[in-house]
Amino acid sequence: MSNPVDCNLWSSADHALEYLRRADSIPHRTEGEATLLEFVPLAAARILDMGSGDGRLLALAKADRPRADFVALDFSPAMLEALHRRFGGDDKVTIVGHDFSKQLPPLGHFDSVISSFAIHHVPHERKRGLYQEVFDLLQPGGIFCNLEHVASPTDHLHQQFLQRLGVLPEQEDPSNKLLDLELQLGWLREIGFVDVDCHWKWRELALFAGAKLGRRAGDRE
Repeated sequence: MSNPVDCNLWSSADHALEYLRRADSIPHRTEGEATLLEFVPLAAARILDMGSGDGRLLALAKADRPRADFVALDFSPAMLEALHRRFGGDDKVTIVGHDFSKQLPPLGHFDSVISSFAIHHVPHERKRGLYQEVFDLLQPGGIFCNLEHVASPTDHLHQQFLQRLGVLPEQEDPSNKLLDLELQLGWLREIGFVDVDCHWKWRELALFAGAKLGRRAGDRE
């Protein structure tokens, strides 16, 4: 159900472009994206999008929060090129090339960190370390929203998921390192996130979130 080998094909232009060709066909994806946006504070002044890809999620968040400043983080040359085409002239978007399998660079602090189908590509121990770094980047009251590909509890359910995507077992992305949702929710709680929950799920696709204790952007005095 997941690949234990430290394999990541996202530096390959062919792999990245193949994903973009089928990204819009992922079932129920728009439901997960809409749910994620519900939890990003309307008053958020600074938002980090981790694993931005071509900027699909960032563009949705920017349309809802046009006054916010955004940082788009990705390491794939093809995705960075797509980000520059889409946002290169936008002074509200800063594009940073970085492989978050390594420690995050100094980025400042954020009212919200969002991510879509990206973190499952790093090894499990790095996932937990990355969640800690996200917590440290958040302002008090900030929120982390992760629309993610998680592991099915059984191989039978995993095979059903692949069938719904029209993906044969031998076509499965070897970069995937899928992990149990409940374990990841537990990690967020251990790190110190509050209000941790899964707010939307369809098979192996899940939107889960947690906040950093403190007054949140947009809260009344």
